[in-house]
Amino acid sequence: MELDRELINDHIAAHPHRLLFVTLSGAHLYGFPSPDSDYDLRGAQVLAAEAMLELDPPQETHDHIDKDARVEIDLVAHDVRKFFLMLLKKNGYVLEQIMSPIVLHESDGFEELKALAARCVTRFHHFHFGSFAQNQWKMVSGPAHGTVKGLLYTYRPLLAGIHLMRTGVIESNLATLNGSFGLSYIDELIGAKTTGAEKQSIGDRDMTQHEAEFERLSALLEQEAERSGLPDNPPREVRAALNDLLIRLRLAPCD
Repeated sequence: MELDRELINDHIAAHPHRLLFVTLSGAHLYGFPSPDSDYDLRGAQVLAAEAMLELDPPQETHDHIDKDARVEIDLVAHDVRKFFLMLLKKNGYVLEQIMSPIVLHESDGFEELKALAARCVTRFHHFHFGSFAQNQWKMVSGPAHGTVKGLLYTYRPLLAGIHLMRTGVIESNLATLNGSFGLSYIDELIGAKTTGAEKQSIGDRDMTQHEAEFERLSALLEQEAERSGLPDNPPREVRAALNDLLIRLRLAPCD
C-alpha cells in the first residue's frame, strides 16, 4: 500500500524541534494496514540545550494528531534523553521504533543509535511482548466482541517476542514472522484486515480456537525466554556510548 509521502513530509517539516529520526509504526509496520489505516509516526527529537537549562524546560514528548488530513496522522516524538533512558530500561516500543524498516526521516546520529539499540536487546523484552499480547487479548475476547485488528494485535507481539528470544533480532512484520510459523489463520486474518475496514468485527470466527492458540503461544514465549541466550541487561558500555551520543546531539549546531 503506497504511502502519501507528501503529506508525511509536510508534517515532519512542521515539527517544532529538530528530529533525530521518524519511522512508521502501527499497522503499516506490522504488515497489515487497511485501506483506511492512519499513519503512526514515531521518533526522537533533540530539544535545544539552552531550552533544557531554563526554569521551565519544554515538554520532553511532543504528541500531535491531525484528524483533518487526507490520512489521519499521529506523530509522537520523545526528547533524545527520555528516549535513550526508555531504551536502557528495556522498553520494547522504542526498540521497535528504532528498528522499523520504514524510515521517513533521519539525521546524523541515527545509524549510531540503531547500532547501540541492537545491543540493548535482552531476555527481559519478552515481558513487553507478552504483556502487550495479554492486554490485547483481554479487549478482543471481552463481552463487547473484538475486531480482526485486535486479534492481529494479539498474535503479532507473541510471534515477534518468540522470534526475538530465539534469534535476538527485531522483526515486527507479522506476515514475515509467519513465514517461519506457518499459521494459516494468521494469513486469513491479515487478508481480511488488509482488504477490509480498519475496525471490522471478528464476526463468526471461532474464538475457542483463538483462545487455545493465544494460550499456546503465550506459553511458548515463556519457554523461549527461559531457553534464550540473550543477556538480562544491556552492556554497561552501551549506556556510556548513549550518554556520549546524547551530549553530541544536544550540543550540535542547529541547521
